[in-house]
Amino acid sequence: MTITPRRVVLTRRTALQGAAALATLGFVPQLARAQAGAVSQPASTAPPAAAAKPVPKGTKLVMLGTRGGPGVDINRSETACALVADGVTYLLDCGYGTMRALVASGLGFQKVDTMFLTHLHDDHTADIAALLAHQWTGGKTAPTNIYGPYATAATVAGALQFFHANVEIRTIDEGRTVQPEALFFGHDLTVGAEPTRVFADERIVVTAVTNTHYPERAVARMAHRSFGYRFETATRTIAFSGDTAYSANVVKLARGADVFVCEIMDHGMYLDNVERAKVAAAAGNTESIARHVAETHSPPADVGRMASEAKVKTVVLNHQLRGPGTPGGAGFQISAFIDAVREKFAGEVIVGEDQLVI
Repeated sequence: MTITPRRVVLTRRTALQGAAALATLGFVPQLARAQAGAVSQPASTAPPAAAAKPVPKGTKLVMLGTRGGPGVDINRSETACALVADGVTYLLDCGYGTMRALVASGLGFQKVDTMFLTHLHDDHTADIAALLAHQWTGGKTAPTNIYGPYATAATVAGALQFFHANVEIRTIDEGRTVQPEALFFGHDLTVGAEPTRVFADERIVVTAVTNTHYPERAVARMAHRSFGYRFETATRTIAFSGDTAYSANVVKLARGADVFVCEIMDHGMYLDNVERAKVAAAAGNTESIARHVAETHSPPADVGRMASEAKVKTVVLNHQLRGPGTPGGAGFQISAFIDAVREKFAGEVIVGEDQLVI
């Protein structure tokens, strides 16, 4: 069965819809009650004792931002996903709009303790400083750990420097005592072509590989890398390609996964960037943006090929570089994505939309 969700515009209405979807799954009972509008108790009537809320079991994927590439779009946020395992949120990437999307989903940002970054392009990191600053200002006391490729620790340190003045002011004016350096930690991971375990707790095991978002000629000149991740829980396995062209490493990583979240680029956009890269090269610019887009992202045929070779059950299309109307993608027919992926992959194909719960 193929699911083609409608486009969701992030408004107050869709925020409530996203929260309602998670409430149905048992993740946000408090928010659901608030939106339902409880009848106030008389002043003389003591409220009943609150019953202990059961921890929701199972694993859910929440698409927070599905827009491909850097830019501000009122309809879709930049790349971010939340994996919710037994009621605990793990964040993958944190592009612009992630904080609003977390609030809209009902998950919130204050309880995000663990984040993974696929790579350090700004459309995957833009909300990190805002998230950490608001966690600190909101009184968070549990540590937040951010894992990713080389320079993740430096990125977190830069985020702390960004809101250093805020900390100084509130420490003096509000008597705060917690220092961000004792709360927020970045970790550089060393990962290669073989799936490598990078994190584990009582709910999940996370492995990672390098993908092909950076061409070999660039990798030879820098320490930066780009990763794909695999999350294994007691109930589901969800693999993420990250931004990448076809990657044998990602195929190994995703082998047998229940869900494969894969980036995708419209085939027409791929062809257009190939031509623009040729024009740029003829003018002397051999490392153009067009060449990067054409060579380091996945058109539908490559998405289907990776999914088929990995023998996954379901593909969820993410970081969508759409055709007509891009960056917003207005007028783009998502059936074009589905039909093209299905030429190589016989399983279920879902076109990701912001606030979709899978």
